[in-house]
Amino acid sequence: MKKFFFPRITGRYLMRVAVVAVTALLLFKYVFIPFRIQGESMAPTYVTGSFNFCFALRYILSKPAPPDVVMVRMAGQKIMLLKRVVATEGQGVEFREGRLYIDGKKVNEPYVSGESDWNLPPATVKPGHVYVVGDNRSMPAGAHTFGQTPVIRIVGAPLW
Repeated sequence: MKKFFFPRITGRYLMRVAVVAVTALLLFKYVFIPFRIQGESMAPTYVTGSFNFCFALRYILSKPAPPDVVMVRMAGQKIMLLKRVVATEGQGVEFREGRLYIDGKKVNEPYVSGESDWNLPPATVKPGHVYVVGDNRSMPAGAHTFGQTPVIRIVGAPLW
């Protein structure tokens, strides 16, 4: 019992501790990226101030598709935002009176909170891009809309 709690410090023991520490560091730096949710754009799906992990390998073999929630890295900054994919390349996106229309058809979004009456003109998603927005649509237009985002800036998806 004593050896379990107080192991003998040997070169082999120190090597094992070093391997575990380096493995954990690499996992939490490049695979499971920890982050704290900031802002109200994804309320009530994600609560402001809560903690989560971004699984960075989620889109290695696949592309993001509606209604995936993704982590987006802002251009030239270290800031990452949590947003929902609503359209992929080639699809037409439009917001009329706060409702989402994809290729002219109204989309049922049970995860959206808040009522709104703002409009965004129709746009076609460019190749290599996705259209992302927040779930809290009661915010003014532009406050939660991130719009067309290059797929390359998508870091991954939250674990929960």
